[in-house]
Amino acid sequence: MSARPIIVIAGVGNGSGTRVFSKAGYRVALIARGADRLKKATDEINQAGGEAVAFPIEAYNYKALTDVFNAIRAYQWPGASSTPEIRAALWNTGAGVWKPFLDVTEEDLQLTVDTNITGAFAFSREVIEAFKKNEIDQSGKRGTLIFTGATASLRGNVTTSAFAAGKFALRALSQSLNKEFGRQNIHVRSDHSPSVKHTGILTDTSLARRTDEAAKKAYKEDANIRLDPESIGKSYLYLANQDRSAWTWELDLRPAHEKW
Repeated sequence: MSARPIIVIAGVGNGSGTRVFSKAGYRVALIARGADRLKKATDEINQAGGEAVAFPIEAYNYKALTDVFNAIRAYQWPGASSTPEIRAALWNTGAGVWKPFLDVTEEDLQLTVDTNITGAFAFSREVIEAFKKNEIDQSGKRGTLIFTGATASLRGNVTTSAFAAGKFALRALSQSLNKEFGRQNIHVRSDHSPSVKHTGILTDTSLARRTDEAAKKAYKEDANIRLDPESIGKSYLYLANQDRSAWTWELDLRPAHEKW
């Protein structure tokens, strides 16, 4: 295993979760559609002494994902005497389509399919091909592939016909890959964190949605009522460090006071 391996992360919210892997010694390759948010997350890691590179992408379609992995493989990491290994990957993208069923458009459906099926397939293929080239490390694995899901991965609800359909598909992909590649010492797992729109993860977007200043302050400061991105990142790092005798497939993360 290389001294400083790479984690490839697709989909960037607030960067604190990614900083957890950087602090643990990973080089971070960030893929996202929003160039400004991508630059912010990359700068935060580099300014904290880590090593991160931004790889902007126009859309989460098959060709775009294939092309961006070619760019990641070709990148010359400073100070690396050889090409670092990709040892971890996180599919953290989102397609926030919450509408009554009859209001869902063809464009909404295509966004859901690209994000949760087509893009996830392309990302997984590139990651698993990279993992297969790695030697088995001291924990007994070649790499860890993580998918961020939502409560909608497990059940549908009002206005979640498109959103839940995509998350159900992503969960099925995760389970299938886990069963197929576990025998090759490749760890695939799925996380069910609550959806940002409903119970909440502490992000700039979720804070901005709250217009009442008292409610915004409580949401920001009270860890009982929302997930913290850094805490999620710590859980993901724990999964990446699990040894082969006790691998997690599904992890359900929720704040202490959530009603679910």
